[in-house]
Amino acid sequence: MKIFVFEYVTGGGLYREPLPASLVCEGDLMLQSLLRDLSDIPDVVISTTRDHRLTGSATLPAEVVSIPCESDFDACWQGCVQAADAVWLIAPETDGVLESLGNRVMASGKLLLGCSPASVEIAASKSATSEVLTRYGLLSAPIYHPTDVSFGEGPWVAKPDDGAGCEDTHRFENEPSLRAWLHLSGRMDTHIVQPLLSGEAASLSMLCKNGKAWLLTCNRQLIQLNHDDFSYHGSIINGMAQYWQAFEDIAARVAQALPGLAGYVGVDLIVAEAGMTVLEINPRLTTSYVGMHRAIGFNPARLVLDMFYNDAFELPLTMARNVVVISLNE
Repeated sequence: MKIFVFEYVTGGGLYREPLPASLVCEGDLMLQSLLRDLSDIPDVVISTTRDHRLTGSATLPAEVVSIPCESDFDACWQGCVQAADAVWLIAPETDGVLESLGNRVMASGKLLLGCSPASVEIAASKSATSEVLTRYGLLSAPIYHPTDVSFGEGPWVAKPDDGAGCEDTHRFENEPSLRAWLHLSGRMDTHIVQPLLSGEAASLSMLCKNGKAWLLTCNRQLIQLNHDDFSYHGSIINGMAQYWQAFEDIAARVAQALPGLAGYVGVDLIVAEAGMTVLEINPRLTTSYVGMHRAIGFNPARLVLDMFYNDAFELPLTMARNVVVISLNE
């Protein structure tokens, strides 16, 4: 079986733009972990692309196609898709990137080892996600738009509606400064506003297919707030395992709400005494995948392939709940 793995940042998606060091770090960690897991599966042949500005191609366990700045990236990418049996995408939802790539894979007739473009479109928007999850009885944070008359009780968090991670996410203590920031920075059409919720930042990692979910890990997120700017520094995988049953229920209802979710999916939430609030759905690999193999004691890439090809798929009964720390500061 030939699988084309495409990590957007390191794989040439930004071949005509600067490469942000933090995104390269996260992308490389996920890419190397996934390639390592796939290379351990018998009869699987892997290919990937690599931005020519980055080193390390020789150490990747895959056939690597270099993407120079003057290349026809689209033609090169499409050629890699056509040469494969299945495609595994690691890309941001921002600006419709992941949705667009998924549509291209589907149009090629190749197996997409991930979420349907329609479900990605919903998950990419925090507003649309909140509407869908609310209909399925899941508590989600209130969402206000910059044009709303009132934002309710503060303090507030302003973030891109289709942003990934902590990108351009800021805290505001008073409404005048929040509105001034939205107006002056040109974010009236791109951002949403939510109340700043108290509690623990957490996430869950799961597998999904046809409206069913299999919970893999319950994670504590390492998020820092410096001068009202949020930043993501990694996660403690299974650092929230004491909430397994509650996370399992949330995973099941998220999968029911968006049956097009498929493969590996992450869900961000806030855990507080009053309950659990879902913040967003990540319809793709997340940084927690880097420690997934050690955390569960099984090859997660193999589980994904088994799930796509086995209608009677279930998780191994002996799956571990080891605690693994993923730090982006090291």
